[in-house]
Amino acid sequence: MAVDVGEKVEETVLIPADPQGPTGDTSQNGETPNGEPPGTLGSKLLKPQTIVSFLIALAIMVFFYRRLDISPGEIWNNLKAANPWYFLGALVIYYAGMVLRGVRWRWMLIAADIERIDGVKIPGNVQLTEILILSWFVNCLVPARMGDVYRSYVLKRETKISFSASLGTIVAERVVDLFVLVAMMVTAGLITFHGNTPGQATRTYFIAGLLIGFGAAALFLLWFARHFIERRLPEKWQGQFVRLHDALFACLRRPGRFIAISVVIWTMDGIRLLLVAKSLGVTLSYANSLFVSLMSSMLTTLPITPAGLGVVEGAMIVVLKWVHVSPSLAISIAVMDRLITYWSLIVVGLVLYIRRFRNEVK
Repeated sequence: MAVDVGEKVEETVLIPADPQGPTGDTSQNGETPNGEPPGTLGSKLLKPQTIVSFLIALAIMVFFYRRLDISPGEIWNNLKAANPWYFLGALVIYYAGMVLRGVRWRWMLIAADIERIDGVKIPGNVQLTEILILSWFVNCLVPARMGDVYRSYVLKRETKISFSASLGTIVAERVVDLFVLVAMMVTAGLITFHGNTPGQATRTYFIAGLLIGFGAAALFLLWFARHFIERRLPEKWQGQFVRLHDALFACLRRPGRFIAISVVIWTMDGIRLLLVAKSLGVTLSYANSLFVSLMSSMLTTLPITPAGLGVVEGAMIVVLKWVHVSPSLAISIAVMDRLITYWSLIVVGLVLYIRRFRNEVK
């Protein structure tokens, strides 16, 4: 696992392999071993796999558009008639969730004992939230969720916190989020469909089960085969693997407060979609909105398109039709919600990116 992560890092964000030894990760200025700066965001966007992922997203959206045979004018009329105050409330809820994610990440860095081990101060909640939003911005532009790796890179660049340790906290964050998301999504689905779950929803549960199974198996392997894996890694990777492993399980050893904040975050996701639907005059039950929002969040984890672009919109439309929302309104809700969860992230993330890395924007 550690070797794969390292190779991805060097390929995607061009981070060197611990030149300072087992606890170091990068040079002082965030450059590669040969002195060249990390690859710019523009270079990542021009990679063939990124271009292909956007083409896939476009093909999916065209497929759903043609299949539903909806008039663009009808969608536009729905969007123009939307209540801006409900939409603004949904936007505020979404970014309040980002702040909570930043707070939780700081708690995880504290749980990993970063200040004592690395001898550096953990940043405040504002700085960590900005870095987190920046990583989600990268996820919106690059497939395979490489924004999570980029988050560790930015934290290392700005604070000198060990890349491997911070990546361990991010893996712990994803594990907690996934387990809570699946539990809440299944519960909301049972309430929504009164036990008569549609076949396509059952397939969503199957995907969720695979993700849970894979995550549990990976954790089991890392915990019980730690020394076996460590001895078989190249010496230069052993220190990094230990830091990632220790940070990951330091966070998962007492996960109670991390689980609690994850429950709050996903609950807010359901409220966000509820407000988006309300802005368009659609009344959803909270169980309906929670199921749709959590299912869409789960689909963003699939490394097919950047942040699930196309996949999420299509799935939202299908599920909203299951709960008796008309096709035109289902598309309108999907568009409005993705204005918040995808397009607003690109705008906000671009501002943060330019402010932090002006020398890389060329």
